[in-house]
Amino acid sequence: MKTFAMLVVIMGVSGSGKTTIGKALANRLGIDFADGDDYHSQANKEKMAAAIALSDADRLPWLQELNELLLSYQRDERGLVLVCSCLKKNYRKQLSSGLEAVRFVYLKLSLEEATKRLAGREDHFFNPALLRSQFETLQEPGEEEALIIESRGDSAHCLEGIIDRLEKLVPR
Repeated sequence: MKTFAMLVVIMGVSGSGKTTIGKALANRLGIDFADGDDYHSQANKEKMAAAIALSDADRLPWLQELNELLLSYQRDERGLVLVCSCLKKNYRKQLSSGLEAVRFVYLKLSLEEATKRLAGREDHFFNPALLRSQFETLQEPGEEEALIIESRGDSAHCLEGIIDRLEKLVPR
């Protein structure tokens, strides 16, 4: 696949494979990678570690910072793969504000599968007790808003599905 200034946001609940697939996609596309979790405030991280769900007010400065990051990549005509939960439609709207072209990729999986995956995760501030609230908060995007990829099986299969779908969107 040709390298170009594409902005891609990989979204989904915790455990959906956003980071693993996002890093692999950025590598394949030859563009930068950023993990939205790295941009949370310490207060937000502490809340999530204590199994306290973030409010929209908690998320707003975080979404604004991620939007500014994406805008800077657009201005510089550089590509970026950003991973970010983006559970609500208005979060995705805030994140994409002012962007000419950002492509959302939704990694979809069941609560049961996400629970299994998080059981094996170590060294992350996200408390697995919050997983159910993420599924309750989730407003799944439609095909008009995001590429929808079933996040089951190995990450290589998901990655190939994303690349295949993105190549069809890129003008030749």
